[in-house]
Amino acid sequence: MSSIAPSILAADFANLQRDIEMINRSEADYIHVDIMDGMFVPNISFGIPVCEAAHKHAQKPLDVHLMIVEPDRYLEAFRKAGAHIITVHYEACTHLHRTVQHIKELGALPGVALNPHTPVELLTDILPDLSLVLIMSVNPGFGGQKFIENTYRKIAKLDQMRKEQGLDFMIEVDGGVSTQNAARLSQVGTDVLVAGSFVFNAEEPLATIAELKQATRVA
Repeated sequence: MSSIAPSILAADFANLQRDIEMINRSEADYIHVDIMDGMFVPNISFGIPVCEAAHKHAQKPLDVHLMIVEPDRYLEAFRKAGAHIITVHYEACTHLHRTVQHIKELGALPGVALNPHTPVELLTDILPDLSLVLIMSVNPGFGGQKFIENTYRKIAKLDQMRKEQGLDFMIEVDGGVSTQNAARLSQVGTDVLVAGSFVFNAEEPLATIAELKQATRVA
């Protein structure tokens, strides 16, 4: 059974406390926070103050995904803002090992994200230091995009690498996640499903989160 991490990128920003309290009541395991700077990705979301506000009301751990250039400059600030997991992009880090070690030193769980075009094999040497690998199943920057089918192969390969090295990092997937693909994603090795618009555009978000969880339970 996979964990569920609703992405507040798709929440109603005018009612963020309400939507976070909904996640608190739900079967979700994490609250996913997408940070975009308009440079690494072609969109701007929110920054440290919103992360702090989310943490103030959250009863689930904050899973913070930094889609930004020079993430090292902001690691400490996001940790202070309440990040439990801090995920940086492989493509944005010149000295990835140093960045990962810094996240650990701050007391957060380190994650590394891969864009759709980036092979999982590039993480071979850093995998033993990671708590999470995030596979982007859409091109990052905007919610509501169509799921990229090659993602299944990438997750299966990463799961194989995890088993071969005897590691226990989590595999997370973000982009186009729904009840249509949740079971298969869980079957190929996904531990955490990030869902944004699928949850927050639903008539009954609480029920939708439960349905996602159930879909992975029967996988």
